[in-house]
Amino acid sequence: MEAANAKRLQNQVAIVTGASSGIGQGIAIRLGQHGANVVVNYHSDDEGAQATKDQIEAAGGKALVIKADVSKEEEVEAMFQTALDTFGTLDILVNNAGIQKDAALVDMTLDQWNKVIGTNLTGPFLCARAASKIFLKQGIRKEVSRAAGKIIFISSVHDIIPWAGHVNYATSKGGVAMMMKTMAQELAPQGIRVNSISPGAIKTDINKEDWSSREGEEKMLSQIPYGRIGEPDDIARVAAWLASDEADYVAGATIYVDGGMTLFPSFAE
Repeated sequence: MEAANAKRLQNQVAIVTGASSGIGQGIAIRLGQHGANVVVNYHSDDEGAQATKDQIEAAGGKALVIKADVSKEEEVEAMFQTALDTFGTLDILVNNAGIQKDAALVDMTLDQWNKVIGTNLTGPFLCARAASKIFLKQGIRKEVSRAAGKIIFISSVHDIIPWAGHVNYATSKGGVAMMMKTMAQELAPQGIRVNSISPGAIKTDINKEDWSSREGEEKMLSQIPYGRIGEPDDIARVAAWLASDEADYVAGATIYVDGGMTLFPSFAE
């Protein structure tokens, strides 16, 4: 089945935010492997962004690296314009960029709050707005897709599970959940599909301290009924499917890719 669908995104153009590492990098590479031309967005990791580009091109795809802070309106607008100038169209947006600034509520600064909300909530809004304008203007490109555009939010199991010590992060992801549903309801009649993927525990640099030691790994595994920690490609495979016509009747859905963590929400406290 994988081989049969190897190029299911052929000649489509995707923007993946936060694609220099972790889940975003995995998604960008996977979309490229399926034939998409990929805009690799990043904020600070030059080397990681270049590595993503190199892997996409090694798989036979085309990639464009664009440095932009998704919380800044002018940088988002410039990124989308550059993507259009380069590839001429846009078919897929993956809103992946996200950060954590952890602290107990009584110690959390306004700057920690604002930075997380800016990147995790305002950023996806700005990018989805920019993408939607393009999708509505160009309409359905029937030669490549049945939809006028696809927007995929990368959220978290903490869009439904509270997380003490991370009120800014959990709040941002809860906001993403409702933003996705509202946008899906508004845009579906225009042929634009909007969905979310909510990862559980995934092995990335952002949580390396939690799984790199045996004690940390065992604690994490105790929260996952399926018995293993996820990899970025677990999320990437679902993203590629959501972006394809195989998921053409999927709109306004949240897919929890978490090994069953949300079956027992107390596990993730």
